[in-house]
Amino acid sequence: MTEPVLRNRRALSLHIPQPARRPGEHADFSGVRFPAPGETRRPELETSAAEMRDLAFSLIRVLDAEGEPIGPWTPTLSGEQLISGLRAMLLTRAYDERMFRAQRQGKTSFYMKCTGEEAIACAQAMALERDDMCFPTYRQQGLLISRDYPMVDMMCQVYSNVRDPLKGRQMPVMYSGREAGVFSISGNLGTQFSQAVGWAMASAYSGDDRIAAAWIGEGSTAEGDFHYALTLASVYRAPVVLNVVNNQWAISTFQGIANGAEATFAARGIGYGVPTLRVDGNDFLAIYAVTRWAAERARSDLGPTLIELVTYRAEGHSTSDDPSKYRPADEAKTWPLGDPIARLEQHLIRRGALQEADLKALHAEAAAKVREAGKEAEAAGVLGTGQRLSASTMFDDVYKEQPWHLRRQRQEAGV
Repeated sequence: MTEPVLRNRRALSLHIPQPARRPGEHADFSGVRFPAPGETRRPELETSAAEMRDLAFSLIRVLDAEGEPIGPWTPTLSGEQLISGLRAMLLTRAYDERMFRAQRQGKTSFYMKCTGEEAIACAQAMALERDDMCFPTYRQQGLLISRDYPMVDMMCQVYSNVRDPLKGRQMPVMYSGREAGVFSISGNLGTQFSQAVGWAMASAYSGDDRIAAAWIGEGSTAEGDFHYALTLASVYRAPVVLNVVNNQWAISTFQGIANGAEATFAARGIGYGVPTLRVDGNDFLAIYAVTRWAAERARSDLGPTLIELVTYRAEGHSTSDDPSKYRPADEAKTWPLGDPIARLEQHLIRRGALQEADLKALHAEAAAKVREAGKEAEAAGVLGTGQRLSASTMFDDVYKEQPWHLRRQRQEAGV
């Protein structure tokens, strides 16, 4: 018997996530709710992922609106250590500003700023050991700066001049600093997670004592590499800290396109049995405390931790991007978690570690250092001017010992 065709069923509709506000409208974060500073509990290192489920949906905060540290996550850091962190953030922002202007002046083809996200790289660099291996994105300039990597070398990499340590083989801002423990940056960010987990597994397998840390944006959590990495990290208890920087925008798509509207990005670790934490990405003290906790856990052979750092990308995705075409112009100014530099400055003044005059001196010092480095880097050449790298460098750094066929090709090329 043939079943009757039902013709009164409702037509289906596809759900397409939409941002709260569009260009031309005023930003609105009234629906965003964060726990109060000091409210989120701090678990013991041995706590299982199942016992930490609630922390994937909370937010760890330390500094209150007056710059006062509150709660169980408050780290024990001296005024000198915090001033060092502030200095690194100021250098990072000043570096960004100079390189952005250089791109607008035609001195380089491309640049990407990390304005509003400086606390992430700088606080996490302080929380990790100097020889831990880092697999960053192009917005963790602060890692290199915090580890005293030569700023001139960073600039020369952006300019691809004769002093470029990568010999012109990478896009601008795709830094690499082996001596600083910074792995080459990949434009396909998800691969940083896979590579970091593999490195951490190798470290554990060989009986080393170093751990790895990796960073990706929230958009990259929709890529396969994110899930491959979480699977391997969980199965083999890799000593790795996996950081998802949720700056609300993946190029021109808001976090909802990567499913950030339905659940937190930290919550994705729960299904893999990986302990997960969410932290205020504009709170230097909270970032340091959470990263230190995760690093100590990895060093104690307790496995990986997934951290979601909630922040806001204040500038465009890159110098090729115009954010006014996809978001309200005043969003960055109204972001409820504020500016990370201003918040740490407020805390340092409140605790008596700095005065207003000291802050002015630190800002001037950062500007002077960046200006001096900029002059030295530009003297070696910028886009379209200056001496070029020899074509013979294309044969370098490929093999430990150059094989016969490359030697022959080089001879035939006459370089």
